[in-house]
Amino acid sequence: MFSQVRARLVPGLTRLCGGLNSNAAIKVAPALCRHQHHTSSPGSAGVKVLYDGLCPICVTEIRFLQFLQRNQPGKVDFIDISLPGYDGEKYKNVSYEMAMEEMHVIDEKDEVHRGVPAFAVMYSAVGLGFVGRLMMSSPVRPFMDKSYAIFARNRLKWTGRGEECTAGRCEKKTH
Repeated sequence: MFSQVRARLVPGLTRLCGGLNSNAAIKVAPALCRHQHHTSSPGSAGVKVLYDGLCPICVTEIRFLQFLQRNQPGKVDFIDISLPGYDGEKYKNVSYEMAMEEMHVIDEKDEVHRGVPAFAVMYSAVGLGFVGRLMMSSPVRPFMDKSYAIFARNRLKWTGRGEECTAGRCEKKTH
């Protein structure tokens, strides 16, 4: 069973991680290529996803979405707001502080979406439109809004980053 999973996983990781050989892909599988931060020019993609690259939960989801859209380069641009060069003026004036409060996505029409609607736009852009439609449906949306509000309010504490994020930019822990 493991050999079948490995046979399918390694080629995908090799492509995803920029040409790693199969032995290296096996070693980085748990990390899913942590070295990759896709920050590019503001006008380069149809959809721009602003995410916190120091949030392990956020990064896990973004890596999955990057994997899903790997065959459609330029369709979605994942912007790591934690990088020193992040400039909110380039992204519809979404400041670092605003982006840290809740998820922001800029769609193909250059409209900014926040919170649950941002996730719906993001999922649709990578081919998971059914997930976005489900999240936005009237029976599910109130639950999603409440759940996401709780997550957004507590994610720094839940990911062990509350102390270094109390003022200004968050800094990566250096234990």
